[in-house]
Amino acid sequence: MTDIKEKAAALMEWFSPGGIFYPVLHLLFTPGWWQLLLCFLSCSFLMIFSLNAVEKNGFEGSLVGTLVMPYFSGFPNLCFAWLMARNSANGVLVLENCLVNNVTNLTLIPALPAILWGLRLSNGKETLSPDMRISLLSLLLSILALGFFSLALFFMSRDGKLDAVDGTLLLGIFLFWQLFHVFEVLKNNTREKRQIKKRILFDLLIIGFCAWGIFSSIEGLIQWIFAHGTGFFSKSNLGLLSGILMVAPNAFLALYYSAVHRSDIAYASQIGDCHICIPLCIGIFAVFSTIRVPANMETGIFIIMGAAAGHFFFLALMKRLPRFAGVFLAGLYAFFLYKEIL
Repeated sequence: MTDIKEKAAALMEWFSPGGIFYPVLHLLFTPGWWQLLLCFLSCSFLMIFSLNAVEKNGFEGSLVGTLVMPYFSGFPNLCFAWLMARNSANGVLVLENCLVNNVTNLTLIPALPAILWGLRLSNGKETLSPDMRISLLSLLLSILALGFFSLALFFMSRDGKLDAVDGTLLLGIFLFWQLFHVFEVLKNNTREKRQIKKRILFDLLIIGFCAWGIFSSIEGLIQWIFAHGTGFFSKSNLGLLSGILMVAPNAFLALYYSAVHRSDIAYASQIGDCHICIPLCIGIFAVFSTIRVPANMETGIFIIMGAAAGHFFFLALMKRLPRFAGVFLAGLYAFFLYKEIL
């Protein structure tokens, strides 16, 4: 018995601080920034891959981009807003996160596929099919809604703050917009005699697991920056850093769907993700805590509305985003980062 106790004590020493297996335990249970970043990207991409199954099991075309996909790609931003509200953090960080996210979605991300191989809805054809024309009209409506949401945020912030009343109004207009899309799905499925298949429940389970991984990794990254962040990677730049990081899944979406000639989904996913940030994320935080609006917020809002107007113009008249417009949007994004960093 004594011999067994001695062996057990020796085994426990291997896992205690200074033991040979302690670094392994420390790596597993106290992950560093790179493990958290890897978890975030892996869960985000796995969640996005579930979209193909979702599309086949009851949702089609631009409806995936406007109703389903934004919740997947925009989930990290929702997590960030909720964590900041729960920890009573500065609302400016949430505002910066959402503005950086939307500016990137409307400038750099569509600019990349436009520069590489062109971002067109017609896929080289002179005329659009009836389904593609419907997708185009839906996309144009989503861009108009984005402009309305941004303009509403601009006027609500003119008094220098966003309080609970403003947050409730932002959440209300977002809820109305989502209900409109829900009825569109039901109407289209009824017209085409399609049903949402039960197999979609399996995809939702995968999405739930990925959502937990994304939430945990974002919470860990925020704690790491507060505890160890220095220089550019400090808590003062948390809004900017989180906004840049959380558009990585969106960039993958845009490149993938434009490469497989589904520019309607690539476009709609970026616009839909912008709806998640403005008004939903900002509205959630403002309901719980007043946001003091910084003076430089107007720059981001004007860039968002200007880029949205440009996308509406090119899609309505040319049904594509030309390469020269992509170059201009990439330059606009560089200007925005320059203003934010300096």
